[in-house]
Amino acid sequence: MTDFTSDTPIHKVHKTPRTEFYVYFTIIFLAALPLAAISWMLSMIKQRQWSSRGPVARAITQARIITPMIFAA
Repeated sequence: MTDFTSDTPIHKVHKTPRTEFYVYFTIIFLAALPLAAISWMLSMIKQRQWSSRGPVARAITQARIITPMIFAA
């Protein structure tokens, strides 16, 4: 029989604060937007056709990738 009175297992649930997450998301999105616009324009010049994803979609994708990495660290 195991005695858990002195060394009880603690289940810690880590919840990300929503406000802090959205603040970081916004900062990263605003930083990625000019770079995404430049990347989008260069790809349009190279391919000579309209890209299906615009600069805003590209910046949102980058922010969605980078922001959780900050909170996972």
